[in-house]
Amino acid sequence: MYESITKLLPRLMDSSFGIWHVDTEHKGTEEEPIQMPFFEYDCTVNELRKAIYDFVDDHEEMKLSKYREILEAYGIEWTAESMENANVSSLDGKCVMALMVGTLRGDRFCKGIFLRFLKAGVVTRWIERLKEIDE
Repeated sequence: MYESITKLLPRLMDSSFGIWHVDTEHKGTEEEPIQMPFFEYDCTVNELRKAIYDFVDDHEEMKLSKYREILEAYGIEWTAESMENANVSSLDGKCVMALMVGTLRGDRFCKGIFLRFLKAGVVTRWIERLKEIDE
């Protein structure tokens, strides 16, 4: 069921996740303003993000757009700490997907949270759990 996401696991484990772009060419004056630094995800991470959103669209019956309510029902708060420390070993696929959707949505408000979870291995742990569920 989760193959569209789990198939990306090997590539994700070898990924650097992307690259920071820092403007070192401009002076930071009114005539030459410095562009704010930003992170550009690599192809693998972008494929993962798309696969997650496609899964949400393809499985409307799971109501993953209500990720906060789903997490609450499992005793997980929509905070970085609570989501990062969630013991996924006993969670079902719906909750694991809600964690992923919640993290992607959170990244829109708190830039870098998805990258933080990628670097910490949290997203990998979630995908491994989805793979276990599929098996």
